[in-house]
Amino acid sequence: MVAVSPYELRAMTEADISQVAAIERESFPSIWPQTAYKRELTNRLARYLVVVDRSQAAPAVEPSKRSRWWPFRRRQQQAPTTSDFIVAYVGVWLMVDETHIVAIAVRPAYRRRGLGELLLQEIIDLALASDQETVTLEVRRSNLAAQTLYEKYRFLKVGVRRRYYTDNGEDAIVMSTPPIRGGSYQELLAYLKEQHARRWAAGGGETGASSEEGAAAAEA
Repeated sequence: MVAVSPYELRAMTEADISQVAAIERESFPSIWPQTAYKRELTNRLARYLVVVDRSQAAPAVEPSKRSRWWPFRRRQQQAPTTSDFIVAYVGVWLMVDETHIVAIAVRPAYRRRGLGELLLQEIIDLALASDQETVTLEVRRSNLAAQTLYEKYRFLKVGVRRRYYTDNGEDAIVMSTPPIRGGSYQELLAYLKEQHARRWAAGGGETGASSEEGAAAAEA
């Protein structure tokens, strides 16, 4: 668990799914059904993390509508909900020797606060703890802000997936870090984490081209 007041980073649970799905709808043209997230939480290769704003309460959840056959038909079980206010999330798959970022997104009102970068740092730490060699992802060709953030963490453009995104046929840029266990990368990571922590301590956020928060960062 990572805490940067008033934010806390923790593992995603089933109770978080409705808010994560809402963030996804605000961030990506094409989205997953909520049932996909439920499956992902039981996928032994997947890891999902969320950022919670402890200063805010969770949004109200509308009660499910009763079927016209009520009470003769059993009402669908209400999905669990959380009292936490989820403001960002990331999902990854732990492959043979790489950690692949499936999706990373931040609520529009919370962008340019360094939360996307915080999640990226945590994923790199997770990859290191899992003895992975690299971190990979796909990002839209047009999402230059996200690419700038990834390049800051030494992600390199290693390929293109033509017409990868089904909503508009846009290409995906495949990006990958160099080996993250090397001494030079460890030094870079430590430096970038220190710089990020200083910005938070000063009450500042991301500014300029170094932030991906102007757009959702990545989607698979």
